[in-house]
Amino acid sequence: MMNIIERLKKIMPKHVQPITTNRDEYFAVVEKISREASQKTVELNRQNRLKYLIGRSGISPLHQDCRFENYQAYTADQRAALHQAIAFAKNFGSGFGGFVFSGSCGTGKNHLAAAIGHCLINKGKSVLCITVADLMMRFRSTYEKHAEWSEEGLLRELCNVDLLVLDEIGIQHRNSDNTQILINQLVDRRTSHKKPIGMLTNLTGEQISGVLGERVLDRMMMDNGIWVNFNWESYRSKVKCHA
Repeated sequence: MMNIIERLKKIMPKHVQPITTNRDEYFAVVEKISREASQKTVELNRQNRLKYLIGRSGISPLHQDCRFENYQAYTADQRAALHQAIAFAKNFGSGFGGFVFSGSCGTGKNHLAAAIGHCLINKGKSVLCITVADLMMRFRSTYEKHAEWSEEGLLRELCNVDLLVLDEIGIQHRNSDNTQILINQLVDRRTSHKKPIGMLTNLTGEQISGVLGERVLDRMMMDNGIWVNFNWESYRSKVKCHA
């Protein structure tokens, strides 16, 4: 190896230096680079599978510009919500506690959820934000005659995502019980595998318990999961990024 380094020194520009002249350090660096490249490949494959299964991966086009920096926090409660979202993203991976953002339409729930997602994606994590209606449409497609994916296969992929965010929790109470069963399955599997899940809803805690059951809400609060109330009026007309 030393001969290789010496030969490289002769052909390299003077301002370029080898990463190390120590054999063990050299192989440690090579192993680290190889491991990081492998992780990136695995993550890319995961995102591609999501795109194939769901029709897209990551965050919807509507919320592509939502960041912590452009979240408009006018009140103390809004600033508190922003700080909790930032803390969740910063501490992601230290536990599996999820989050519930509860409040009326246009109060910024989707903005902060998307901001969390963008932050995690920049760190190499996989994120999927999806409405319950879109999720159910994908699951119903698994029952078609020539479906390429089974319900179990889709469920497994959704449980492999680093962060899954379900939007419009509560609207499903107007649908069949299948939606509640599916959400229960997702929450059970993800918490069992220590994978966090986020929920966006217009419902209160008591109403969610009535729709999904106390067990789901209890699991959402496991391992320091957070509940954030967006209890202010809509400011959708004031911002460019829709809430």
